[in-house]
Amino acid sequence: MEQFEGLTPAQTVERVSKLLNCPPTSAQVAEYLDKQDPLRPFRGEFFLPKVSELPTSDPSVTDGSLDCIYLVGNSLGLQPKLAPRYLQEELDKWAKTGVHGHTDGSRPWAWAENNLEQMMADVVGAKREEVALMNGLTVNLHLLLLSFYKPTASRHKILLESKAFPSDHYAVESQIRLRGFNPEESMRLVSPRPGEETLRTEDILDVIEKEGQSIAVVMFSGVQYYTGQLFDMAAITEAGHKKGCYVGFDCAHAAGNAVLKLHDWDVDFACWCSYKYLNSGAGGLAGAFIHEKHKDAIRPALMGWWGHDLKTRFNMNNVMELQPGVSGFRLSNQPILLVCPLQASLEVFHKAGMSSLRRKSLLLTGYLEYLILHYYSQDPSQPHRPYVHIITPSDPRQRGCQLSLCFSVPIRRVFQELEKRGVACDMREPSVLRVAPVPLYNSFSDVHRFIETLGGALKASCS
Repeated sequence: MEQFEGLTPAQTVERVSKLLNCPPTSAQVAEYLDKQDPLRPFRGEFFLPKVSELPTSDPSVTDGSLDCIYLVGNSLGLQPKLAPRYLQEELDKWAKTGVHGHTDGSRPWAWAENNLEQMMADVVGAKREEVALMNGLTVNLHLLLLSFYKPTASRHKILLESKAFPSDHYAVESQIRLRGFNPEESMRLVSPRPGEETLRTEDILDVIEKEGQSIAVVMFSGVQYYTGQLFDMAAITEAGHKKGCYVGFDCAHAAGNAVLKLHDWDVDFACWCSYKYLNSGAGGLAGAFIHEKHKDAIRPALMGWWGHDLKTRFNMNNVMELQPGVSGFRLSNQPILLVCPLQASLEVFHKAGMSSLRRKSLLLTGYLEYLILHYYSQDPSQPHRPYVHIITPSDPRQRGCQLSLCFSVPIRRVFQELEKRGVACDMREPSVLRVAPVPLYNSFSDVHRFIETLGGALKASCS
């Protein structure tokens, strides 16, 4: 794709259409871009369901033999083809060696997750010793807030977006109550301006500047789950530090989606799940990050055996030799059956590289945006024609691969008609359809097929 460097997605599409002497909306453009895609082989590393295998598809309106149009990796990534092999290896080891599996084999259960941490650190832009794989996302968020949120009478607020993911909202609310404060006073929620869908960076920074002396922790998502907005994590972190705040991020929708530089940005702490863009399976092993500058200053409020130094962990003398930094926050041994699919996925990420994935993502999502604007923009001359409004920022630097779509017609019916036709995406109340072309396994032809299918779904939903 080097020949398109420096071009916007729209310019790339139009250049290809001229090269092929076809309309920019032609399927030939998608086919050409797929052939030029250096990441194309990675699609073969994942199981892609057939349309007929989806429980929501309707054989009377679609060809069940086709691959489904899977655009919901922002909710659950596809299964890596190596995952069943790795799982079976550990099941066989358990069956044949029993307890010896804790220390034997290529994936010793007692420290198997440690072997993945460099690959995960590469995904989130961290040093290996700044990353731990453990627990679930919300458990990690609670563990981190227990240590980083130290409210005082004058500095007790946690700053977060008004429509944070429910789990984040509940965690923050409960942490505030746990310390004896009132969420109505200590939860500082930032909302978009009236009539706008997303937050302006300058508004976030302005709140930090004006109220920072009362804010203990700035706790944002990396990518906003509902709108798909990618926050300026570097700017938010810098602003928070200038006012003496700790700054942390929930990177559930950012890890494996956007290029992260948690260490270089000087982020204090972060956590993320691994079953969305990181393809580890439902309920997969989560990640946590604490910047190395805190390794001796920030200690876990809750301790467990797995936070003890591995070299002396089995001395069993009940004298804690706490591992420094985030490793000391470990509580228990990690389930080996969750380590296996995460390893399978991270190996693919290691081969693909986040910078290459991001380059493709910018073009792939830009291509989706181009076709939506072409076919489904509001047309005043056709007031009865259904149209689509994209609430995700149009600036590629302010979004990952997800576009959040609002419709001029009832969304649930559109969603149901898409599902009948073999499209896997998701709907979020009150009015958004989230569509995420994932660069690791989605193709430009997937995007083109989705646009064509959306036309049929809109027509059926209005009939």
